[in-house]
Amino acid sequence: LGDIALGRPNLGASTSVAVYRLMQYTLRDSAIKHTDVQTAAKIFYDAGYNSGKAIYENLIQPVASLNELIFKVQQVLKDLNIGIFRVEDSDLDNMKFTLTVEEDLDCSGLPLQEEAICTFDEGFLGGIFETFTGEKFIVKEVDCWCTGDRVCRFEARKII
Repeated sequence: LGDIALGRPNLGASTSVAVYRLMQYTLRDSAIKHTDVQTAAKIFYDAGYNSGKAIYENLIQPVASLNELIFKVQQVLKDLNIGIFRVEDSDLDNMKFTLTVEEDLDCSGLPLQEEAICTFDEGFLGGIFETFTGEKFIVKEVDCWCTGDRVCRFEARKII
Protein backbone atom coordinates (compact mmCIF):
# COMPACT_ATOMS: atom_id res chain seq x y z
CA LEU A 1 0.00 0.00 0.00
CA GLY A 2 3.02 2.26 0.32
CA ASP A 3 3.86 5.07 2.70
CA ILE A 4 1.08 7.51 1.87
CA ALA A 5 2.20 10.05 4.47
CA LEU A 6 5.65 10.18 2.88
CA GLY A 7 4.45 10.23 -0.71
CA ARG A 8 1.49 12.58 -0.26
CA PRO A 9 2.42 14.89 2.64
CA ASN A 10 0.07 17.64 1.46
CA LEU A 11 -2.80 15.74 -0.17
CA GLY A 12 -3.02 12.77 2.20
CA ALA A 13 -4.83 9.49 1.69
CA SER A 14 -8.18 10.73 0.37
CA THR A 15 -9.51 11.45 -3.09
CA SER A 16 -13.00 11.83 -4.50
CA VAL A 17 -15.39 9.03 -5.37
CA ALA A 18 -15.59 10.52 -8.88
CA VAL A 19 -11.86 9.96 -9.43
CA TYR A 20 -12.06 6.37 -8.19
CA ARG A 21 -15.04 5.65 -10.44
CA LEU A 22 -13.40 7.32 -13.41
CA MET A 23 -10.41 5.00 -13.03
CA GLN A 24 -12.52 1.90 -12.41
CA TYR A 25 -14.99 2.34 -15.25
CA THR A 26 -12.48 3.50 -17.87
CA LEU A 27 -10.35 0.44 -17.00
CA ARG A 28 -13.45 -1.75 -17.30
CA ASP A 29 -14.40 -0.21 -20.66
CA SER A 30 -10.84 -0.71 -21.92
CA ALA A 31 -10.79 -4.33 -20.77
CA ILE A 32 -14.10 -4.95 -22.58
CA LYS A 33 -12.78 -3.23 -25.71
CA HIS A 34 -9.71 -5.47 -25.80
CA THR A 35 -11.44 -8.70 -24.73
CA ASP A 36 -15.16 -9.13 -24.00
CA VAL A 37 -17.62 -8.49 -21.16
CA GLN A 38 -17.11 -11.90 -19.54
CA THR A 39 -13.31 -11.66 -19.60
CA ALA A 40 -13.42 -8.11 -18.22
CA ALA A 41 -15.68 -9.34 -15.41
CA LYS A 42 -13.19 -12.11 -14.59
CA ILE A 43 -10.35 -9.58 -14.54
CA PHE A 44 -12.27 -7.27 -12.19
CA TYR A 45 -13.29 -10.16 -9.92
CA ASP A 46 -9.64 -11.24 -9.74
CA ALA A 47 -8.47 -7.69 -9.04
CA GLY A 48 -11.09 -7.39 -6.29
CA TYR A 49 -9.99 -10.74 -4.85
CA ASN A 50 -6.36 -9.56 -4.72
CA SER A 51 -7.46 -6.30 -3.13
CA GLY A 52 -9.57 -8.11 -0.51
CA LYS A 53 -6.65 -10.37 0.30
CA ALA A 54 -4.31 -7.36 0.66
CA ILE A 55 -6.82 -5.49 2.84
CA TYR A 56 -7.16 -8.57 5.05
CA GLU A 57 -3.40 -9.07 5.36
CA ASN A 58 -2.55 -5.39 5.90
CA LEU A 59 -5.54 -3.91 7.74
CA ILE A 60 -7.71 -6.67 9.22
CA GLN A 61 -5.64 -9.56 10.59
CA PRO A 62 -5.08 -10.96 13.13
CA VAL A 63 -8.60 -12.30 13.55
CA ALA A 64 -9.59 -15.06 15.98
CA SER A 65 -13.26 -15.57 15.09
CA LEU A 66 -15.87 -14.94 12.42
CA ASN A 67 -17.54 -12.33 14.66
CA GLU A 68 -14.23 -10.49 14.97
CA LEU A 69 -13.76 -10.69 11.19
CA ILE A 70 -17.18 -9.14 10.56
CA PHE A 71 -16.51 -6.36 13.07
CA LYS A 72 -13.10 -5.56 11.56
CA VAL A 73 -14.43 -5.62 7.98
CA GLN A 74 -17.20 -3.22 9.05
CA GLN A 75 -14.64 -0.89 10.63
CA VAL A 76 -12.14 -0.97 7.75
CA LEU A 77 -14.78 -0.42 5.06
CA LYS A 78 -16.24 2.47 7.06
CA ASP A 79 -12.85 3.99 7.89
CA LEU A 80 -11.79 3.83 4.23
CA ASN A 81 -15.18 5.18 3.08
CA ILE A 82 -15.76 2.09 0.93
CA GLY A 83 -19.22 1.37 2.28
CA ILE A 84 -21.33 0.25 5.20
CA PHE A 85 -20.91 -3.52 5.53
CA ARG A 86 -23.45 -5.82 7.17
CA VAL A 87 -24.20 -9.52 7.41
CA GLU A 88 -27.91 -10.06 6.76
CA ASP A 89 -27.90 -13.82 7.11
CA SER A 90 -25.42 -16.55 7.94
CA ASP A 91 -25.45 -20.32 7.78
CA LEU A 92 -22.28 -21.33 9.60
CA ASP A 93 -22.82 -25.07 9.07
CA ASN A 94 -22.72 -24.59 5.28
CA MET A 95 -20.57 -21.43 5.30
CA LYS A 96 -23.16 -19.37 3.38
CA PHE A 97 -23.67 -15.67 3.97
CA THR A 98 -25.83 -12.85 2.71
CA LEU A 99 -23.78 -9.66 2.86
CA THR A 100 -24.74 -6.08 2.11
CA VAL A 101 -22.79 -2.94 1.37
CA GLU A 102 -24.69 0.33 1.63
CA GLU A 103 -23.34 3.55 0.13
CA ASP A 104 -21.07 1.34 -1.97
CA LEU A 105 -18.05 3.12 -3.42
CA ASP A 106 -18.50 1.42 -6.79
CA CYS A 107 -22.08 2.22 -7.65
CA SER A 108 -24.27 4.01 -5.09
CA GLY A 109 -25.81 7.02 -6.79
CA LEU A 110 -25.17 5.86 -10.36
CA PRO A 111 -28.10 5.79 -12.80
CA LEU A 112 -30.06 2.60 -13.45
CA GLN A 113 -28.46 0.03 -15.72
CA GLU A 114 -29.44 -3.37 -17.02
CA GLU A 115 -26.81 -5.24 -15.05
CA ALA A 116 -25.35 -5.50 -11.58
CA ILE A 117 -21.87 -3.99 -11.85
CA CYS A 118 -20.06 -4.69 -8.59
CA THR A 119 -17.85 -7.49 -9.89
CA PHE A 120 -14.81 -5.95 -8.17
CA ASP A 121 -16.73 -6.05 -4.86
CA GLU A 122 -17.60 -9.72 -5.41
CA GLY A 123 -13.92 -10.56 -5.67
CA PHE A 124 -13.03 -8.21 -2.82
CA LEU A 125 -15.39 -9.95 -0.39
CA GLY A 126 -14.33 -13.36 -1.70
CA GLY A 127 -10.69 -12.49 -1.10
CA ILE A 128 -11.38 -11.46 2.48
CA PHE A 129 -13.39 -14.60 3.30
CA GLU A 130 -10.94 -16.95 1.56
CA THR A 131 -7.94 -15.42 3.29
CA PHE A 132 -9.65 -15.66 6.68
CA THR A 133 -10.94 -19.24 6.31
CA GLY A 134 -8.30 -20.76 4.03
CA GLU A 135 -11.20 -22.12 1.96
CA LYS A 136 -12.33 -21.11 -1.53
CA PHE A 137 -15.41 -18.88 -1.62
CA ILE A 138 -17.59 -17.68 -4.45
CA VAL A 139 -19.36 -14.35 -4.06
CA LYS A 140 -22.12 -13.19 -6.39
CA GLU A 141 -23.98 -9.89 -6.33
CA VAL A 142 -27.73 -10.49 -6.27
CA ASP A 143 -28.97 -6.90 -5.78
CA CYS A 144 -27.29 -3.70 -6.95
CA TRP A 145 -27.95 0.03 -6.74
CA CYS A 146 -27.66 0.15 -10.53
CA THR A 147 -30.51 -2.33 -11.00
CA GLY A 148 -32.88 -0.38 -8.76
CA ASP A 149 -31.98 -1.59 -5.29
CA ARG A 150 -30.64 0.83 -2.71
CA VAL A 151 -28.11 -1.60 -1.28
CA CYS A 152 -25.65 -3.96 -2.90
CA ARG A 153 -26.38 -7.51 -1.70
CA PHE A 154 -24.04 -10.44 -2.13
CA GLU A 155 -24.41 -14.16 -1.63
CA ALA A 156 -21.16 -15.72 -0.41
CA ARG A 157 -20.59 -19.44 0.00
CA LYS A 158 -17.74 -21.81 0.52
CA ILE A 159 -17.03 -23.90 -2.56
CA ILE A 160 -17.34 -27.56 -1.68
